[in-house]
This record gives sequence, structure tokens and C-alpha cells, in this order.
Amino acid sequence: MSNAKTKSAREFEERLGHDFAEPGILERALTHASYTAGRTKSVRDYERLEFLGDRVLGLVVAELLFRLYPDANEGDLAPRLNALVRKETCAEVAEHLDLGAYLRLGPGEATAGGRKKAAILANACEAVIAALYLDGGLDVARGFIERYWADYLKTVSVTPKDSKSALQEWAQGRSLPPPVYEETERTGPDHAPSFCVRVTVEGFPPAEGGGTSKRAAEQAAAEAFLAARNTTP
Repeated sequence: MSNAKTKSAREFEERLGHDFAEPGILERALTHASYTAGRTKSVRDYERLEFLGDRVLGLVVAELLFRLYPDANEGDLAPRLNALVRKETCAEVAEHLDLGAYLRLGPGEATAGGRKKAAILANACEAVIAALYLDGGLDVARGFIERYWADYLKTVSVTPKDSKSALQEWAQGRSLPPPVYEETERTGPDHAPSFCVRVTVEGFPPAEGGGTSKRAAEQAAAEAFLAARNTTP
């Protein structure tokens, strides 16, 4: 599919149900870095918008979970939040929106199937959230997220991920190596040991957790890592 066949940003605007005061911000949200190669500096990609959209998504989803589960503690909410804001979920929302058909890609990326690549779709989805936020404010962005994340909010309440699984998915969603767990201390008698475990993810400060079993300590370490990141990197 060539860029000549790309659907217009105006069509996508209608699909989103928001009339942009600054249409250019939506065009930028739909522009992949490959499209800007060889063009003037005024043509910018969605990278900075993606950064902002990720944070807006995290804030809105955290608020929704906070209100939906008034009795849940942080340990219950953190894995739910992680599952809802991960790249895979964003990519699925993008597919539902047929967002790939509206992306501006360079010829090479378009030929290579960029419109269906999960990483590109997820990043563009976050950029679109940022565009909605910047153009219409938090209420507009919240409305979009509430609409397209509604089913995920229902599902995640049934089977929230444990902390290790959530951290594994967090790392995978950012194309990082798997988390590494290291036992740093073991104390107490053999019949009642206590473990301390450190978890490390490439490029981030490690986190530690303790427990009466190595598995429990690993879960605690993963939970501490996610809490430090607020599960919205």
C-alpha cells in the first residue's frame, strides 16, 4: 500500500469524532519518522507526541481504576494498570480504529508492511491521544480512552496479571530484554528462611523485594519495580 492510497487525516478526524482546531497536530500524530526523511524540517513525526500520549493514557487509566475499584490496594491496581497501558493493548485499539490506513509512512516502510506493525500502531495510538489532549484538553482525551478501553477495563478486572507477568509484559512492550532476578540475601533457619531478591531491567534502576520464599520475593521485587515506574514509563 503506497502513501498515495493513504486515507486522509480529515477522514480519521471524523472517525475520532473530534473537530480539530489545529488539524496539523493530528497529521503529525499520524506521521512516522520514515515519512520525514528528505523532507523539510517543518514535517515532523509523532515521536514527541507519543511520549506525551503515553503519560496521558497512564493518568486517565489510573484514575479510572482508582474510581472503579475503591477498595483495591496498590498491589491490585498496579498489574491492572500495566495491562491496560501496555503497547499490545494500544496496538489492538489502533487496529480497531484502522489507524494504519491513515498513517503517513515512507515508501520503504509502507512496502515493508508498516501499517500492520504492532510497534508502529501502538506508538501512533499514543500520539493520537496526545493530539486529542493538546487540541481538546483532558476531557476529550479521557472520552476517547473511556470509549476504546471500556472492554479492556471489564476484562482486566477479572484476571489481573501477577507482578512478574506484568513486568515481563512491560519489558516486552518496550522491546527490552526479559527482567533478571537475582537472590541477594537469604536469612533465617532452613525451616523458615527469608529471601531478598533484586530485579533488573536493562536501562532502569533495579528494585528489591523480600518474602518467605524465593518466588514471593521475586513477586515483591517485580511489584516494587512497577510501583517505581508507576507502570507508565
